[in-house]
Amino acid sequence: MTTNLKWLRLVAMIALLAIVATACASDSGDDATEEDADADATEETVDEPTEDEATDEATEEEEPAEEATTEEAAEEPAGDGAENLKMAYILPETGQLAFLGPPIINGFQLAVQQINEAGGVNGAEVLQDGGDEGDGDGTIANQTADRLLAEDVHIIMGAASSGISLTIIDKITGAGVVQCSPSNTSPTFTNYDDGGLYFRAAPTDALQGPVLAEQIVAAGGTNVAVLARADDYGQGLLDATVAALENAGATVAVETTYDPMAQSFDAEVEQVVNSGADAVALIAFDEGARILSTMIERGVGPADIVVFGADGIASNDTPGLVDPNNPAVLVGMRTTSPTPASDEGFNTALSEFAPDVTDTLFAAEGYDCAIAAALAAHAGGSNSSQAIADNMIAVTGGGTKCTSYAECIELLDAGEDIDYDGPSGPMDFTDAGEPSQGTYALSEFTAEGTLEQIDTIVSSQ
Repeated sequence: MTTNLKWLRLVAMIALLAIVATACASDSGDDATEEDADADATEETVDEPTEDEATDEATEEEEPAEEATTEEAAEEPAGDGAENLKMAYILPETGQLAFLGPPIINGFQLAVQQINEAGGVNGAEVLQDGGDEGDGDGTIANQTADRLLAEDVHIIMGAASSGISLTIIDKITGAGVVQCSPSNTSPTFTNYDDGGLYFRAAPTDALQGPVLAEQIVAAGGTNVAVLARADDYGQGLLDATVAALENAGATVAVETTYDPMAQSFDAEVEQVVNSGADAVALIAFDEGARILSTMIERGVGPADIVVFGADGIASNDTPGLVDPNNPAVLVGMRTTSPTPASDEGFNTALSEFAPDVTDTLFAAEGYDCAIAAALAAHAGGSNSSQAIADNMIAVTGGGTKCTSYAECIELLDAGEDIDYDGPSGPMDFTDAGEPSQGTYALSEFTAEGTLEQIDTIVSSQ
């Protein structure tokens, strides 16, 4: 009995399927009966949406696509989905220029704090990061650059050293990211192929060379030895200084570069002694302390002839590196170095922000790199690298003068062009993205081992 019933049900099901198949295949277009539809629903495992449901789902799926094609999204740079402006630095926390790290880093961080206190950039808070540049072949700087670029930063401040910047500039600008150095002075960067993405707040050494030469001649130097480290910074400043010395009528007795990693500098000092030079221009970093020590031993130190140094050794730390037991070891030696315009307000703010920072070399330039970049982004209406690059030159000259981020954005919001002048002085960027003039401190080491500024000199392109 049970078996017969099963066969009867099977036959009925086959017949029903045949009827349904015939109805679907017919050209009459008649709808299936309600029973057929129920049977189909029983056989199918996935329900089809109703016409209204399908329309609603299609509309929901299309809405994101419509948002992505708005004018604002179309103008968004590729790879830049961040709402916040991301600033970072690559600066010396270790290595020969480690003494420059604290003032520049704190100047940068002070700027970020003030920017955020004024409402951020384009309505969003500025985020910050950073890392070491080290020295040597740029290995540390490149590792830092790789990490920061992976974090999609919009601007990188640094490096401090011209030589280190040359090891990372192609990587940074090639990634479409802005680079702004507070202290690169090599003339190489003026015409460097950086796609309009490299800027610097420090003036080129094409301006410092004439100042250094002028001061050497004014101090009585007529037969001058010029010693410079064999890197882009050293060679660039050497060339500018030698040319200016010759234009001033002085004789260049020695013109040489040296390996800053050498174990001894006896050969270079021997050249000075043998040349009968009455003045020396030393273009060095902290290895210059060992050169000065050897010069003193050989009778051609600051007590014997005119000795000048450039910004790489213009530090209160230098006498202690030459002789930790004699702070007066360099008394009378003079230096030239880029210096910010006198800005007591900035000095006070920096002192309150970082009480332990006493050497402020390039701190103002680090601050100005950050402020100018933020203003450029605000002027461009976009927290992107391209907006910064497109507006950096415009916000530093040719408009209404302003001296703080808050003051400047108020003018920008009112539709005015601005000319930002920061604590480092008038930036007035040229088409090459660098200051059109340089202000230099003429300083002298005292018997107490400190570097005392005695004059300020302006040099223009």
